[in-house]
Parts: sequence; C-alpha cells; structure tokens
Amino acid sequence: MTALTLDTSAVTAFVEDATAAPSLHNAQPWKFRFHRNSGTLRLYADLERALPKTDPDNRGMYMGCGAALFNLRVAAVAAGREPAVRLLPDDSDPVLLAEVDLTGSASPDDPLALLQPLIRRRHTSRRPFLEEDIPEFLRDELCLSAHLEGTRLVFPDAWHTESVLNLVHDAECREAWSPEVRGETARWVHTEPSGESSPADGIPAEALGPGQWGASSPVRDLTGGRTVAGRGWAPFERRPHIALLGTAQDHSVDWLRAGQALERVWLQATMDGLVVSLTSQPLEWPELRWAVRDPTSAMAHVQMVLRLGYGPEGQPTPRRPVAEVLDIV
Repeated sequence: MTALTLDTSAVTAFVEDATAAPSLHNAQPWKFRFHRNSGTLRLYADLERALPKTDPDNRGMYMGCGAALFNLRVAAVAAGREPAVRLLPDDSDPVLLAEVDLTGSASPDDPLALLQPLIRRRHTSRRPFLEEDIPEFLRDELCLSAHLEGTRLVFPDAWHTESVLNLVHDAECREAWSPEVRGETARWVHTEPSGESSPADGIPAEALGPGQWGASSPVRDLTGGRTVAGRGWAPFERRPHIALLGTAQDHSVDWLRAGQALERVWLQATMDGLVVSLTSQPLEWPELRWAVRDPTSAMAHVQMVLRLGYGPEGQPTPRRPVAEVLDIV
C-alpha cells in the first residue's frame, strides 16, 4: 500500500477516532495536519486550549495528545496501516508533538486492532463502583498494557492507597482556596446538560456524576460549589481500587508516552469490563506530587492516578468536528 491509496476519508476516520481520547477537562488540545504527498499525519499541541493554572507545565496537555496519538495508532492498524511514529521530531517546532508515517502495511494479527471498537465505549465514570475486587490476572493485563508503551502501572497496597487518598483530599482543599484554578475549571465544566447549542468541548452536567457522601473515593468534584440541576448525592466505594501510572523520567517525551499508555490501559480495562475515572489533582501541586509515588516501586514520576472497578459506564462527552482539528495539505 502506498501514500497514494490513502484517501482523505480514511485520514478523517483516523482523526475522528483520535479525537475520542480523554483530555484534562475535555479541552481537546490537539490539531492534526495530513500531508498527502508523503502520507504523513502530524499531531500538534493547541496552546489556545492549555490550562495554565491547572496544568502550568502542560504535562496534562501532552498526556491528552499522547492519548489521541494512541487512538490514531489503533485506528490505523485496524484499517491495515502500520503507523510509524516519531515523537517530537523537530526541535525547532515545540508544538509539533508527533509525526506518523501511514504508508506501511500493518500485520493482520496486530493486537492493537482489537482495541478499535472500544474507542467509542471508553468514557470516564464518575459514579460509585461496586465493592468488588479486581482479579489478579486482569491487573496483570493492565500492567502489561502500560509496559508495552514504555511505562509502569502499579497497584499500591492498602497503606499507600490511603496515603494517596489523603493527598487527593489535600489537593482538593488547595484547589478550593485558589480562585484562579476554580475559575479555569468553571470555563470547561458546564452545569447544564448537553444539547444542540452546547459547546463541543468541556464536560456537560450529565457526565459529572452524583456528589459524594463523605470523601472515600478519589472522584474530582468539578462543580466548584456551583449548583447542577437534578444532581443528587450517593455513597461511593469505601475501599477504592487505584493504580499509579508513571515513568522513569519526567520530560515532555515521557508525558507523550504516558498519555499513550494511559489510553492503552483504559481501552484494555474497557475490554475487561472495568470502568475508570482519573484524578490528577495531587499531581498538579509540585509539593504533593513527589509523595504520590509508591516508595517500594521503581517508578520515579507518577503521571496519573486511576480509579478502576466494576460499575455503571460513564456518559459520553462532546467532541469537536474533525473539520475543526484536521488540515489536509
């Protein structure tokens, strides 16, 4: 197969899958450009969608773009294309995050293809999960998924889980006392349900889940004290299952790898019948982030805290039209 046989409808489909990826506050901080002659697709950071108060070093933005890159890889492989990826290919262009050569043919038994149907099923679930253990073999599968992307996934023991939960609540208090962070969150989190005239980004009211009785589970309350019509309250699991996703180094290329690993783990979890929510709150405060890591593991830098379990699937969040994020030249 050659670049000449890769038509624009195929590229559009790849990007449509890519943009179903998770991102901080569903800001969708990505742009794509397809070069017909070379058969390459470039991924750029959209700095206009950065969150400077919540994500001052753009680590979360890089992770969101990494997750979109992983979806792109999955979509390409499922369509018979072998995506040859170069991360940060041009030092002179800091917003160019990846270049993907789509001219090669993929192996028909590439396991990534199995994940493509799960891209549209993957949603954040901010609802209570069941008090049910996750089997060890499923945990091992998720750890392997992270390993295949050059990262580590660790399920901390009960003591360290409690420590992480305390750090989450500490971060919540710090956020509550920061009008800049609250204001930035309010820009992206909507208190009204989605509809025809709703924004094509951010988090709609129906995706917020109920308020939490007590503070047992690391589910971020994004309302900032604002009223959401029809939103109730519920008890959450007393012993949440959390996992720490991390890397050995902490540079922009590591954030891109962590984003790809996060999406691979999440799609695998979806395949295994698990639901997931994320919290990055304690990672957004430098004085707290170092304490999140598991001191018994070789993980040096935690990039995301995942909450996993069995429970109701999350609600879809809006997506920008592909025409807004893809240029074809």
